[in-house]
Amino acid sequence: MTGFAIQAGFPSWHPHWDVWALVLVLGVGYWYATTRFRPTGEEFNAAAAKRKALAFGAGVFVLWLVSDWPLNDLAEERLFFFHTIEHVALGLVVPPLLLVGTPAWLVRKVFANRYTLRIVRPLAHPAPAFFLFTVLFAGMHWPAVIRLMVTVPFAHFSLHTLLIAAAFITWLPVFSPIPEIPRLQPGMRMLYLAAHSLLPTVPASFLTLGRTPLYDVYAQAPRIWGIDALTDQALAGIVVKLGGGAILWGMITVMWFRWYADEGRSDRIERDLRKGAH
Repeated sequence: MTGFAIQAGFPSWHPHWDVWALVLVLGVGYWYATTRFRPTGEEFNAAAAKRKALAFGAGVFVLWLVSDWPLNDLAEERLFFFHTIEHVALGLVVPPLLLVGTPAWLVRKVFANRYTLRIVRPLAHPAPAFFLFTVLFAGMHWPAVIRLMVTVPFAHFSLHTLLIAAAFITWLPVFSPIPEIPRLQPGMRMLYLAAHSLLPTVPASFLTLGRTPLYDVYAQAPRIWGIDALTDQALAGIVVKLGGGAILWGMITVMWFRWYADEGRSDRIERDLRKGAH
């Protein structure tokens, strides 16, 4: 795309073959790896493998949903708030689902090259991981960057790829399945995600409070559904702030209940052991 020399109205259907190819590679590659190289015997848990496959499949589905027609076309050609939906999904939904859905033995194969592990492990420390994702996510909402992404297809692809890569790193302290890249303790995980929930406040504030359109490419885009440029901009701020916050605080809530249940289970086991000792 080189501008907005397009017809007004809802984008006509057409497949994004690059997205379909990526989804096919991910799906077939996952199936092949988990059937060809999976552990055997007692090391393999069929129920856990099914849950992981469902999580991975959900991640691939969300990736396809936000990258193909119509969401991607609406994001690039009509409304900025669809672009922010893409960013939230690619940063806060797709990577954790793919990471949770990848078995530990497969992740270990990915990091079998010690040079890869040497690069990723220091970046996956909570501080650099948080900083890397925060700066990139906020920077991608800068007007000049948005103009570049909308008008230069390669820049759009490259920055979204970079966002996903940074998101994988930032989610490793929460969902890493291998001890070589250790997870944070449950309480620290929740604090880490709570800190991330402050991240959407930065772009959301200037999106929702702006009195003039910040993005000329979207101000000049064909209007759809009667949404003007300022309303579109405010909706984008709501998506980033409330949508991103809801995802992160939803995860924090689930983690808290699991932590509480685990602590209660540990206390009961300890009490039973003490009774048995007497």
